[in-house]
Formats: sequence, structure tokens, C-alpha cells
Amino acid sequence: MNVILVGMNHKTAPLEIRERLSFSCGDGVRPLEEILSAPAVKEALYLSTCNRVEVLARAEDMEEAIARVKAFILRHGNLDAAELEKCLYVYCGSDAVRHLFRVTSSLDSMVMGEPQILGQMKEAYRDCVEQKASGIILNKLLHHAFRAAKRVRTETAIANNAVSVSFAAVEMAKKVLGSLDGRTVLLVGAGEMSELAARHLINNGAGKIIVANRTYARAVQVAEEFQGIPVGLDLLEEKLREADIVISSTGAAGYMITPAMIQAALRRRKNRLLFLIDIAVPRDVDPEVGRIDNVYLFNIDDLQGVVDENLRNRLREAEKAEGIIGDEVLKFAEWYNTLEVVPTIVSLREKVESIMRAEMEKSGSWLKGLGEEDRKNIEILTTQIINKILHDPVTGLKEESQSNGAMPYVAAIRKLFRLNPEEPREEETERKENEP
Repeated sequence: MNVILVGMNHKTAPLEIRERLSFSCGDGVRPLEEILSAPAVKEALYLSTCNRVEVLARAEDMEEAIARVKAFILRHGNLDAAELEKCLYVYCGSDAVRHLFRVTSSLDSMVMGEPQILGQMKEAYRDCVEQKASGIILNKLLHHAFRAAKRVRTETAIANNAVSVSFAAVEMAKKVLGSLDGRTVLLVGAGEMSELAARHLINNGAGKIIVANRTYARAVQVAEEFQGIPVGLDLLEEKLREADIVISSTGAAGYMITPAMIQAALRRRKNRLLFLIDIAVPRDVDPEVGRIDNVYLFNIDDLQGVVDENLRNRLREAEKAEGIIGDEVLKFAEWYNTLEVVPTIVSLREKVESIMRAEMEKSGSWLKGLGEEDRKNIEILTTQIINKILHDPVTGLKEESQSNGAMPYVAAIRKLFRLNPEEPREEETERKENEP
């Protein structure tokens, strides 16, 4: 199987090396054009994300193709050869196919089960097709990769449940409050994790965002991102009355939110449920708040526990996913192995059909005396006879191709049926013998 894959990812290369290779066509670099300029490379796909850079190729000469791809990476990554070898991995044949399927199915991602890599691979394939860098092998291979990814996503639960603290907060809010549509979110402090959680909440239907921060300018900056309302911490108690979801991340000395503040807010809220996430260290919310009726309080350890359990579940699902990958690799290999016999099968059928047509033409005088329906029936009958005669040898060739044992049979059939262009056919030999 003349497929290679050369690349580096977050496991093998640090960010400062990966980012050197994250160039785009706008930088004046045309990766596919450069890679395909090597005679040994016949088809190619170039994938570049923040976590990986990979080149997939169909190679005429695998060693030469690998060397040319490495040279391409070396040239544009501004690396020395020794540094490059430490970072790169190289896969050939079915190992390259398996790696591609694992990447596309998110089994090789930094966050296993994340959906972004599938979209990135599809975008890379679109570029490949648009630049006419793909052919029959890569087209078939990428469609198998996409099918493998779809099966992994639908036949396993690998993408279920949160594996980040910010998304775990959203999942827990859904469990407590049900629908998040129109819910008011109060961010106490404007840290990165709070922003991520707010973004996830909005994507799940949350409505108004209020940002309370010690530095008002920072509150304005974050609120603008969400079209929210900025306030100072002096208005915190007032805004607790409006909020359905509170995410606190100031890490200030002493508790920012006390039981008295929550009880006062609940009275004004007519005891509607209040959901609080305290992701600050040290904690912002007095733990006693969690004892109050209609209040649900979770801290960073609670969320991390959910994340850890979900990661364990994903690892269990990954075992099922690996089985799917193995199945799809086998299916692609079966298709690939038939390629060596397909030209012979096509030539054999064309040879037999051409003989049939020639003999039908020789018999034209009496065929013309038949009706149109009778002539069609004769053509149908002869075609059925051809199919019956060819069925066993064609099936046998395909079966032998799966064990890589077809080539002796291919050679024999091409010789016996004079399918090779260099071997003159019987009619041509007779004509040459009768020539003066």
C-alpha cells in the first residue's frame, strides 16, 4: 500500500516548533504545490492545526517521497535535521491509514472526542480537491476516514459529557435548572475560565450576562464580548437578585458571597432556584451557602470530579472506537488490494466482449433476417454466457488479491488471453503472415 503520512503533533513537538509550520497560502507558501513538485509524490493532503502538522501522500517511491516531505518541513520550519527527527513521526501503508482514521475520529486529539478535528480535516480535503492534489487513492481514503469518524461518533459515547471544567459547569447547570433559555448569568470576576463558561452558557441558550468586577474597565471589556452589562463589585448583592446562574472567580481574600447575601437575594427572587459555581482558589463563596434551600453550590473540585469521571468514560469508549477504526482500515485495505487486479478484469471483459461483437458482425447476414426482438434476445443471451464464463476467474482474482497472491494469476491471464499490448493478437499475426 503506497501511502505515507509524515507529521508532528502536540505529543512530539512543542508549540514553538509547531507554530513555525502553521503557515498559510497568504504567507506566499503553497504546501500542496511544493509537495507535489516531487516526482515521487503523486497525491497529497496537507493538514495544519494548532496541535498538529501532517502530510498524507500517495507515493510512487516511498523512501524518496518521505525524504522530500521531510525536506519540505525542514525548509519551512527553520529546523536543523537533528531537531526535526526528534519531532517527526512517519507511518507507511496500513499504519498510515490507521493513524489518519484515528486523527479524523479524534482519538489522537489533545481532548479525546472533540469535534473540531473532523471539520479541520474536511477543510484540508477541500483544499486538496480544489488544488487537484487528490486522485483515486486519497479520495477513497478520505471518504473512508470520514465514515470511520461518523461511526465512532454515532456508535460510541466518546463525545458525550464534558471534559473541561468550563463545560462541566454548563452540564451541571442544565441538570439543576433544566433549560437554560433566557437564564441570567452573573460573572463575579472576569477570569478566563469564567469567560469560557459564559461562552458555553450562551451557546446553550442563556440570555443576559452581567459582569461584576473590581476593576470596572475590565468588566466593560468582558461585557462587550457578550453584549452584557458591566458593574462594579459594589453592586454585587443587588445583581444576585437578578441572576439564575452565578460563576465566581475572583480568588480574593475572604468570602465574596455570604449566606446572608444569598438569603436576601432569595427573598427578592421569591425563592426561585439559584445555581452557583465557585471556581476561585481561595473560594469566593462561603460553603454554608450550599446548605440554603433552593440553592445549588459547586466548587472547582466538584467540577474536576465530573471531568475526571467523564474522561474515564471516554477512555472506555475509546476501546470500542479502536475496534471501529480497525474495521474501517480492513475495508480500505480490501478495496486497495483489488486495484492490482481491476485493470486485468477490465481488459479481460473488453477482450471477450470484442470477440462477441466481431462474431456477431460476421454473422450479420442471417441476423439481419431476424426480427428486432430476436436480435436483442441473442445479445442478451451472449452477454449472460460471457458473465457466467467470467464469474469464476474474476471472483478468484478478487479473492487472491486479499491475500496479496493475485499477481501470478494476473500474469497468467494476461499471457493466455493476450491482454498485454506488446503481445500481438492472433488476428494481427495472421495478417502479418499474409503480407507480401
